[in-house]
Amino acid sequence: MARTNPRTEPFMNSVKVLRAALACSAMLVAAVPAGARDISHDDVSPHTSESGAPLTAVEQAMALPHLALAIDVFPDSKTIKGLAEYTVQAAAPLSTVEFDLDHRFKITDITVDGASLGKDAWSNDEGLLHIALPTPLATGSSIQLGITYSGAPRVAPNAPWNGGFVWSSTPDGKPWIATAVQSEGCDLFWPCVDHPSRRVDVLDLSVSVPEGLVVASNGRLIGSETVGKRTTWRWQARKPNGYGVSLQIGPYELAQADYASRFGNSIPISFWYLPGNKAGADRLVAEMKDYLDFFESTVGPYPWGDEKVGLAETPHLGMEHQTINAYGENYKLAPEGFDWLMAHEFAHEWFANQLSNAGTADMWLQEGFGTYMQPLFLKWKQGEASYISKMWEDRPKIRSRVPLAPRGFVQSNYYDDEEAAWGGDIYTKGSWVMHTLRYLVGDKAFFAAVTNLVYNRDDPRPGNFDIVVASTDDFQRIAEEKSGRDLGWFFDAYFRTAPLPRLDSARFGTTLSLEWSTPAAKPFAMPVEVNVDGKLVTVPMTAGRGEITLPSAQAHVVLDPWARILRYDPAIEAWQAQQDKARAKAAQ
Repeated sequence: MARTNPRTEPFMNSVKVLRAALACSAMLVAAVPAGARDISHDDVSPHTSESGAPLTAVEQAMALPHLALAIDVFPDSKTIKGLAEYTVQAAAPLSTVEFDLDHRFKITDITVDGASLGKDAWSNDEGLLHIALPTPLATGSSIQLGITYSGAPRVAPNAPWNGGFVWSSTPDGKPWIATAVQSEGCDLFWPCVDHPSRRVDVLDLSVSVPEGLVVASNGRLIGSETVGKRTTWRWQARKPNGYGVSLQIGPYELAQADYASRFGNSIPISFWYLPGNKAGADRLVAEMKDYLDFFESTVGPYPWGDEKVGLAETPHLGMEHQTINAYGENYKLAPEGFDWLMAHEFAHEWFANQLSNAGTADMWLQEGFGTYMQPLFLKWKQGEASYISKMWEDRPKIRSRVPLAPRGFVQSNYYDDEEAAWGGDIYTKGSWVMHTLRYLVGDKAFFAAVTNLVYNRDDPRPGNFDIVVASTDDFQRIAEEKSGRDLGWFFDAYFRTAPLPRLDSARFGTTLSLEWSTPAAKPFAMPVEVNVDGKLVTVPMTAGRGEITLPSAQAHVVLDPWARILRYDPAIEAWQAQQDKARAKAAQ
């Protein structure tokens, strides 16, 4: 998702405004239980507002090889009608099936293998749809299940952070519509299993809209046909991320190009833009070729090369919809020479759509890596100075009030908890932790670990990998394998506890003593670079302590001169406190 981050910074400037209310205290708080506060949205049920809740036993037993989803969109009434026709296969015996669907929709019919069920065969319990099967389903067998529904979908209060449908219009008054549902999930407009680990193998999507409008969506465009005054657009997508299924609707024009991949395949690039914005769209299509080159040379092959690289201009800021990223930054130029929003959202094709986090507690995997890719791109394209500048832009945003990857279940709406500030840290702190890890293990081990994490193999090529679902523990295991190091102390300090490690120093004549302090159980063994009168010395800090002998008692010393280590900084804490105080005063 785009946050200032996420996205002019790897984070969005707009989000600076959004997150301005964030401050209550500048003090580092050791822990706030993940998901402990009830921050569900008032106009949806707690079940619907929470994406990624633990799967029920029934949902775990449901495999979904195919979905034909047909949606009619009516801009004048701001309503939709839908038919979801699933192939459901039993991984274990099933007498019922369950889907998530916002209970504001009216269900008019449910069929099993073409036969309608009686209305007493199903119920929608505050967003969890239970369907009793007429005949139990044995392991390995399958049924064709149809769900017909209609209604007015939730209007997004603040897309993309607080989601739903965005009903807007172009400057000349034509409908301009988008969906953005990351925090609340796919069940805001279609029946799904709303969990990052669950995907439909093949989605055939058809969307009917008033004639003259274009529907840009996931996967490959199969075709379109106009009957009467309505046009139906047909798309097919392979294993789409649930919240990444999206409708972008408007009087679009299309900018296109092809990218010759270093892996031997040709990848189509398509940008659906509003009339009058051709110059900006053409510029960004050309810019996309640089991103593809960077990612394919740094991480691995573009995961959806058999479909497309897709973007659509939207009335909200942005979102990482699989193969159809939403773009709403208005083609702004940046002094760095790249479009931070497009770059950030495109990173999610690897970190969200190819690699899904196992649960909300591991959401930093997509947002932290997604954010870190922007300074890495600048380093690849422009050099070290651009990389360091971009990293330092984000450093003052890190709050570290709660653990970055808490143990146990975390609600998706924890992202919005302003006191915890976790929703911002998963971007900037996640990025900075990766910066520090790369320094610790070296580029070779770091990038080998990233590639293995994303593809579950070391030699990815188009067609030889599947989607991956991973956790923070999985990444620790991979990073340890690739580096040959025990990194438990590193992950405990940065992911499982809240306060940042603190580096204390003391000078006694010509002796400089250093010591790390952290609430983590294991000693923090991060080596520290020290610049002594212009000479760089590395202190091992094996047990969290170290010392060096200085050439004189007057030697000038700079700790961690290249800012390679994410650590507590009293100057940043004081600045944050001042900013918080000023915001609180302004809000009175």
